[in-house]
Amino acid sequence: MVFAHDTEESLLAAVALVNSAEAPETLTTVAELEAFYDRFDYTGRHDRTRTELDQVRDLRPRLRALLLADRDEAVRMVNEILSEARAVPQLVRHQPLDWHIHAVPPEAPLATRIGVETAMAMIDVIRADEHARLGVCADGDCLGLVLDLSRNRSKRFCSVACGNRNAVAAYRARQAATE
Repeated sequence: MVFAHDTEESLLAAVALVNSAEAPETLTTVAELEAFYDRFDYTGRHDRTRTELDQVRDLRPRLRALLLADRDEAVRMVNEILSEARAVPQLVRHQPLDWHIHAVPPEAPLATRIGVETAMAMIDVIRADEHARLGVCADGDCLGLVLDLSRNRSKRFCSVACGNRNAVAAYRARQAATE
């Protein structure tokens, strides 16, 4: 494990949220937001409305910029997000997790909680100087983000589909070179 469990979950959720804006867009309905909420074990307020969906969708460009920012710019952005939310980190425990950090109350809007949790996770990335674990998919036709939590830092593609597409292209290129 590269980071603490809650840090990894927040980073995975942020990358999934940002990548939901890539074609084909996957966060277009309240039901899809519900699935996202459940997939990443969010707790607290969840209005299940179009307004909430729009607020979460509107967060995606800001999170993309944060996740791809250089270290010093990421610090500025993290501090800005935490300041705007008046974040006060506290240890909390709820199922299925043991003690971990929340920095805004559970009544805060979902988009605020997602932004703050991502900012808190980025604190660990910044302090560990592990920005190289975040990047853009190596598929030249894809702008999806990649979070590499592997030991050998070998993850290059945002999805199995992008990886497979590139593996097939490389295979075909090798075959063509031998003919």
